[in-house]
Amino acid sequence: MIDILVRGGTLPDGQVADIAIAGDRIVDIAPGIAAEAGLVIDAMGDLVSPPFVDPHFHMDATLSYGTPRINASGTLLEGIALWGELKEQATIDEMVARALRYCDWAVSMGLLAIRSHVDTCDDSLKGVEAMLQVRETVKPYLDLQLVAFPQDGFYRDPTAEANTLRALDMGVDVVGGIPHFERTMADGAASVRALCEIAAERGLPVDLHCDETDDPLSRHIETLAAETIRCGLQGRVAGSHLTSMHSMDNYYVSKLLPMVAEAGIAAIPNPLINIVLQGRHDTYPKRRGLTRVKEMQSLGIPVGWGQDCVRDPWYSLGTGDMLDVAFMGLHVAQMTAPEEMARCFEMVTETNAAIMGLEDYGLATGKMASLVVLDAGNPIEAVRLRPDRLAVISKGKLVAQKARNDSRLTLPARPDSVRRRH
Repeated sequence: MIDILVRGGTLPDGQVADIAIAGDRIVDIAPGIAAEAGLVIDAMGDLVSPPFVDPHFHMDATLSYGTPRINASGTLLEGIALWGELKEQATIDEMVARALRYCDWAVSMGLLAIRSHVDTCDDSLKGVEAMLQVRETVKPYLDLQLVAFPQDGFYRDPTAEANTLRALDMGVDVVGGIPHFERTMADGAASVRALCEIAAERGLPVDLHCDETDDPLSRHIETLAAETIRCGLQGRVAGSHLTSMHSMDNYYVSKLLPMVAEAGIAAIPNPLINIVLQGRHDTYPKRRGLTRVKEMQSLGIPVGWGQDCVRDPWYSLGTGDMLDVAFMGLHVAQMTAPEEMARCFEMVTETNAAIMGLEDYGLATGKMASLVVLDAGNPIEAVRLRPDRLAVISKGKLVAQKARNDSRLTLPARPDSVRRRH
């Protein structure tokens, strides 16, 4: 007797198979599994995928759009200033409520692992306390990693260094930073060195907002590559955004990218947000605001798409659907060859899981029983259509289900409420 049998699904590699689940584990993947199951989900040839993964998000700010006011310029810097006002007003309970509401959306979209940056430039560390509560609440059905993120600058903000260390002591998972927002390039480089040393001492990963600017001379990714090697952090470091690379001289990039590859650094562009926030000072031609995705992939650098924001001071839209992210990334990076389109789907599943270090992830016997049944036939069709999630299974439990061609969505993961995606 098994708990769940997903029958007749098409796996991302095109194989048609059944998936047997017992407890929180996949116990068999094969065509025509003959076993009694407490629950049978008939995939009817639809795509069965490992869950979606978002390696870059800001859950402390999510769903706060319009508070205290709207970002009139649409720029990154006004968004940061707005967040500075908002975090003074926000309470722990309010941040928890917004974050849990977003997690409901995420589950409905088959998004079951998120890395979220949490601001540490606040002496009360309200955001850290709130997100630690959220992490514990959603633990049964969603994996949430937290990044200690000194939003106003590790050195620029007078208490950020001490508060970032306090946040890590409280149990935050990853060391973050924002070197391009320090007062000088030299301070930015110094912050990269210090943050990598902290990560090495504590045995933690690093994920820096790095060079999120149109300035081609913002080159902290170069320092990050050097410090990654010096501190022995290869394979544990991510550079998020890297938008300055869209404006860099090609000769310099031809030197830079092999260094990034040598350091084993992953890249996390965020296409929905990067193309909205960047290039705001341009007339024409306007820069896309996206880093050099295909060039990095050609050198073996892991590149995963991130969501970044949903309805907050930086971005007024968003649904929590990583296929929206992949769809936009495909267009902006001009990844239109069949193998590139399929890779965009892989970037929001397998690649992002590897960036986050999710060891139990994937559709294989013995792995954690987390998967999504999509109303599509293959990964390219899924990116094209952004289809309904017909069933979402997290850690061996059915957490969301939707009938084909039915606008209603049932989310049984939290029995204290009926959760719907808006």
